[in-house]
Amino acid sequence: MIGLIIICLSVLIGIFAYFLGIDNSPNANRQVVEIQARKPGFKQMFLLKKKEKKIASTGFFEQLLFGKEDKNIYIPVNSYHENVDSIIVEKYIDEGIEERQSFAKNQLPEKFIVKKTFWLGTDTFGRDILSRLIVGVRVSLAVGFITVLISLSIGIILGAAAGFFGGRTDNIIMWFINVIWSMPTLLLVFGITLALGKGFWQIFIAVGLTMWVNVARTIRGQVFAIREMEYIQAAKALGLKNIRIIMRHILPNVMGPVIVIAASNFASAIIIEAGLSFLGVGVQPPTPSWGLMLKENYNFIITHNPALALAPGITIMILVLAFNLFGNGLRDALDVRG
Repeated sequence: MIGLIIICLSVLIGIFAYFLGIDNSPNANRQVVEIQARKPGFKQMFLLKKKEKKIASTGFFEQLLFGKEDKNIYIPVNSYHENVDSIIVEKYIDEGIEERQSFAKNQLPEKFIVKKTFWLGTDTFGRDILSRLIVGVRVSLAVGFITVLISLSIGIILGAAAGFFGGRTDNIIMWFINVIWSMPTLLLVFGITLALGKGFWQIFIAVGLTMWVNVARTIRGQVFAIREMEYIQAAKALGLKNIRIIMRHILPNVMGPVIVIAASNFASAIIIEAGLSFLGVGVQPPTPSWGLMLKENYNFIITHNPALALAPGITIMILVLAFNLFGNGLRDALDVRG
């Protein structure tokens, strides 16, 4: 149940990601290089300056899906003084370094000063780590979901065909399964990724095409066990088509173990995606991926700010642990022999 609660919270966070973080720009990609690599709890005051181009207003559903483009430029300041027609600020450059600048009031929005707290610090580009972690939930959940969908589709079709028909069909499918099984998963993913190219959707397909083997083997074994049972023989005697027997009478009775494997594959897909992104062949910038965030900030582990790399690593660990706990619970709940 703890795993299920974490998964449900992750789904809700992913859905409302752009409303939860302090950076609701697309991909949480608001870069303020002056405040790069700050420690958790860092606070900064900003002067808002209108952008030269006019930014169209964003509707609720558009913001829900893609975020909201900033209408203003965020300028970090230490202090400001308001005159009749201008604002004088001490712009923050670095620790102990500031620069005095003046801005006309017609360049600024009505509320031109905001204060923000970066609870998990900022990365090497001055982006809010927490906001990118929240938006990154979408990538991990999407990879897991699409991977499981692809692996279940391929695995169930091939496994059911091998188990039900047997003979030459079973031999051909098992030969193919053994070939795929003999290849290291990461090398296979690399090959598919290089063939399809780097990108958001390519990584989903690449990971999904490597994780169907367990599903196929499990389905095959389960179908072998029940295809000679009386109710299946009765269905054949009634003249029902093979596809109907498989879909209506066999698969509903063998899906328990498959659901457990699906939960395990979900966790594995999250780890593989993070690893590929860390190696640079997964999701590409500026899309926030937890593995990509590790890659961008892992150098800080041995320096003054290890939290930049530890934060995405811990989130990966928590979500993978949640799916493993959920899978173990499903295994116990669906084990009729227990």
